[in-house]
Amino acid sequence: MSIATEILSATDQLLSDLEGLSFSEPVAVIYNPLTYARASHEKFVKRFAGSPKRVLMMGMNPGPWGMAQTGVPFGEIPAVRDWMGISALVQKPDPEHPKRPIVGFECEKSEVSGRRLWGLFSETYPNPDDFFRDHYVVNYCPLVWMEESGRNRTPDKLPKAEMAPVSSACDRYIQKHLELLQPEFAIGIGAFAEACLARIAKKAGLTPEIGRILHPSPASPAANRDWAGTATKQLKEIGIWK
Repeated sequence: MSIATEILSATDQLLSDLEGLSFSEPVAVIYNPLTYARASHEKFVKRFAGSPKRVLMMGMNPGPWGMAQTGVPFGEIPAVRDWMGISALVQKPDPEHPKRPIVGFECEKSEVSGRRLWGLFSETYPNPDDFFRDHYVVNYCPLVWMEESGRNRTPDKLPKAEMAPVSSACDRYIQKHLELLQPEFAIGIGAFAEACLARIAKKAGLTPEIGRILHPSPASPAANRDWAGTATKQLKEIGIWK
């Protein structure tokens, strides 16, 4: 069985583990793009996760105009469609939040985090195959939690009791990535992701070098001051880029 096939099998297990979980207010609607955007997600995995990687990078969970639309981590549409060469029909989630419509690759809004992340990688590696030969990007959790207002609610803001079964399922999912891809470096995109990687690796007895780059979110003042320059410097300091 290929690495990509095993990752997709782990994805099926993750979906099964997350199915039926409930969350209290102010969470009103939950999306899981690994279900309704499965076609494009599968294309991403099959094309880019076929071999061990030197570097595994991990984000937290989908943004409303990125992975929530495309099924690809940090899935800024021009980066996914034009640089990676991936597009597919995206279904509608049920229920759909009226303020967070899913229109797939027809979405005209930009995912700033994804634009920054994939913008840096595509500028450094004009051919995506050159980037994905040594790197792979995954999100820790596929769920998008939204309040009635449409406001995004991140995993670190949810009650610990509600997050416990989510964390258990996502830990197993990421552990499988670490086992299959055998990265030398496991890099959290942000502090939350770094802490998750450190916990999962330690529990599984795996020994990649754990590191972190600044999260590209526009909610971070530091990220709004030359994020690409900061992330490049961090990747060089860790020893990933020269």
